[in-house]
Amino acid sequence: MNISRFLHRLNRKGLIALGVLTLTGGLLAAGFGYSTSRINLKLANPDEGPARYTMAPAARAAMPSVVKISSSKVVKTTGYNGGGQDLDPLFRQFFGNGFPGGGGGWQQPQQPQSHREGGLGSGVIISPDGYILTNNHVVDGATDVEVTLPTTRQQYKARVIGTDKRTDVALIKIEASNLPAITIGNSSKIQIGDEVLAIGNPYGVGQTVTMGIVSAVGRSDLGIEDYEDFIQTDASINPGNSGGALVNDRGELIGINTAILAQESGGNQGIGFAVPINLARQVMDQIEEHGHVTRSYLGVSVQEVTPAIAKDLGLNGPEGALVSDVSPDSPAARAGLRTGDVIVGINGTPIAQRNDLRMKVSLMTPDQTVHLKVFRDGQMRDVDVQLAEMPGEQVASREGARSEQGESALQGVSVEDLDAQTLRQLNLPASTKGVVVTQVDPASPAAEAGLQEGDVIQQVNRQPVTNANEFARAVRHSNGGQSLLLVNRNGDKMFLSV
Repeated sequence: MNISRFLHRLNRKGLIALGVLTLTGGLLAAGFGYSTSRINLKLANPDEGPARYTMAPAARAAMPSVVKISSSKVVKTTGYNGGGQDLDPLFRQFFGNGFPGGGGGWQQPQQPQSHREGGLGSGVIISPDGYILTNNHVVDGATDVEVTLPTTRQQYKARVIGTDKRTDVALIKIEASNLPAITIGNSSKIQIGDEVLAIGNPYGVGQTVTMGIVSAVGRSDLGIEDYEDFIQTDASINPGNSGGALVNDRGELIGINTAILAQESGGNQGIGFAVPINLARQVMDQIEEHGHVTRSYLGVSVQEVTPAIAKDLGLNGPEGALVSDVSPDSPAARAGLRTGDVIVGINGTPIAQRNDLRMKVSLMTPDQTVHLKVFRDGQMRDVDVQLAEMPGEQVASREGARSEQGESALQGVSVEDLDAQTLRQLNLPASTKGVVVTQVDPASPAAEAGLQEGDVIQQVNRQPVTNANEFARAVRHSNGGQSLLLVNRNGDKMFLSV
């Protein structure tokens, strides 16, 4: 190759490289407010405001109201001599309570031991005096709940006012004032396609805002909670976001982030769910007023009306809730509802699917009379039904319930009403009265006194209790925070002083 041609080519390459470096330097310098590039760039005014369309005002309005929640609880485990490890359920299925040791002999389980587990979640300040909405699973069974404010980083001990496992809603409170309460929106007004922000504390990295749209409304039959009416969104929701805020473009609270559909990664897949704020408010109001949620019921089993079923029944299309069974001596039975009826309306509101009926009835007042529109034998008819309180409804003991002399000794105890099925499971006579213990906090005075899950509490301080409401009232009126319980355990009665 001719040397002059080689040098000429090398010089051209050097110039090209130099040009790239010069341009790069100019672009980097432009980031600091000036440019050395010879390209005629049109630069934005550095004093100009934010983009014309932004969700920043909505984020600024809501972020101070979304807190981090740290919780801990005592968990009992059973170890084995020599191994010191928990027995895997798979091994228990084959080997029972014993476990084959290294020497070929059977080792017996040691006494239960306790350790403390921690958890992280989020919550939303809903009033300036310290009431915070979150998920039940964020605080469920917790012995300690701590709230960290996002702006000041102040930390407060929180007490659980009450929880509702069936909707996964919990109300907690911190002793503070002048807190930045969020503005409550109206979740019934949201539409598919509305832009939303999810705010929370994913993976404990700190407060995070993600953006998406409302992907669907009224999601149900997912098997996540007993009562489901979820808002679905593709805004990124991850572990730690539970209990955080889903807000609209005005920064108003429209949902409490609750769950995600996740595959092996356990992280966001673009399908997240939030409890609508209108539902959460109804649950919250009952918790605040009574310490628990009381639900009504009709006493029917219902299923969806498919196009094929609608054609067979003579309906114009798939609508309503098809009654597949009527419970004996239930409000529905007393009103004359029958298997095969299709409930297409309640109090003038159409029922599009079975979940509509279930959600509407559950949030009504027991003893309320509702007007049903029922399709039967090719004709529409009106049926009035007086609702009743749902039997066996689980009620979480209100940790905020206190006597004038101090805190209740039964804090951390959850009970539910007795029904025929529960009595059969406990092998107790049908005439047994009381409430069955469904949960006892291992660190509570009640656990220390010997109260166990499955015990039937029949008296509190010599006063008979026949349902969860009477139990809650008796607990609130306990003198000096101490209670004398009459407990029925497997048919044997005993007194426990808590």
